[in-house]
Amino acid sequence: MEADVGFRNRQRYKEQWEELDDSTFPEPSCQLSANEFSCHCCYEILVNPTTLNCGHSFCRHCLALWWDASRKTECPECREKWEGFPKVNIVLRDAVEKLFPDDVTRRQEETRNNIKISNSVLAFQKYGNEQSRPFNNSGHWRRGGGFFSGVLTSLTCVAVVFLVYLWSRETEQDLLVHKPVTKWTAKEVTLWLEQLGQWATVYKDRFLEEEVNGRLLLTLGEEEFSKPPFNIERELHRKAILMELDNVKALGVKPPQNLWEYKAMHVGKSLFLLYALKSSPRLTMLYLYLFDYSELFLPLIHTISPEKIEMTEDADIFRKHWSDDISLKQWAEFLVKYTLIPYQLIAEFAWDWLDMHYWTSRFIIVNAMLLSVLEGFAFWRLWSRGGLRTIPQKMWSHFWKVSSQGILVAILWPIIPQFVCDCLFYWALYFNPIINIDLVVKEVRRLETEMP
Repeated sequence: MEADVGFRNRQRYKEQWEELDDSTFPEPSCQLSANEFSCHCCYEILVNPTTLNCGHSFCRHCLALWWDASRKTECPECREKWEGFPKVNIVLRDAVEKLFPDDVTRRQEETRNNIKISNSVLAFQKYGNEQSRPFNNSGHWRRGGGFFSGVLTSLTCVAVVFLVYLWSRETEQDLLVHKPVTKWTAKEVTLWLEQLGQWATVYKDRFLEEEVNGRLLLTLGEEEFSKPPFNIERELHRKAILMELDNVKALGVKPPQNLWEYKAMHVGKSLFLLYALKSSPRLTMLYLYLFDYSELFLPLIHTISPEKIEMTEDADIFRKHWSDDISLKQWAEFLVKYTLIPYQLIAEFAWDWLDMHYWTSRFIIVNAMLLSVLEGFAFWRLWSRGGLRTIPQKMWSHFWKVSSQGILVAILWPIIPQFVCDCLFYWALYFNPIINIDLVVKEVRRLETEMP
């Protein structure tokens, strides 16, 4: 009985279902707008859509143009860094090509005929190939490279610490720039005399025989030097010794005459000049002109733009007593190099000190050459991308960046330990050129990828 009732109910429901018209259940709308598949860079239909880690998708060539212009591995919309190298979203690409075939074909032809887009896509793909190369062979090469890079960094740090420990003990503890002249021994007086120049070494034995110490040296004048036992007959030599002696009396110690003595006497300024000349040579030389004219700017301009005079004994003896008069020719030569090749000025200044700082001067010269190459690459990128108009804005932002960093360092300087300052000094002086060599190699490779 119950089975018959169930059968009759099912039969009745079936008849009612067949009587329903198709209009009773309207079809759902399946039309999709092209805006839902548009790129947020060009706001047109996606072509070879590339999805980043953040979830945003862009045209492949739009992402390549963004990377080529900014060299930033981040999303153009939300600025989140992407990991690895972005790949084309195959599912999304197939869906867009099926839904909007005409628009995709039109945009593909437009991008294919655009040389700038083609070069950017090629450079972007080469960059991706370089990024994926270390991951070959299950990543063993990357792990090995990281290991050796870590070892090299550790050895470099150990070398810097060793240099600081060794040189701070052997060179700075006995420097006369730290010792008052009244406490100089006779041997230290002759050391001061030797450093005046080769011409002064002939008088060394006379000072030793008379056991001239620091106190006695301060009492000597031109009359004593011209008579026995010193017998300095050359008036020019007496004048030079008296000029140096006046500087000693004014300072109370020996004035710095080389790089190491200057560093020992002006720790903060030497570290500041070392990093400032490397990162911003033009602003640093302007600072020297405004705030350190006599002590540093005059020696710089007279060294890199010397007057064409006959090298007599007078010029050799007094060449470190720079004149305040700078000729128009010197200014013209200086300003041209200052504007176009500022690192050349540093190299020329270091070249003048080769006889006193053999290896150190060579490190400075090599580093100046590398920094000139890096600056040239930077201007080439701006010129090739039509960014020369942004140079004033970049210079202004660079000025504020350097100024803020200088103010911050000036505030923190009193609490920085001397050992840390020495480590930073020797790192920038001897190991920074190695880093710049790697940067130059990377710039050359990047330039190769940008070539059409």
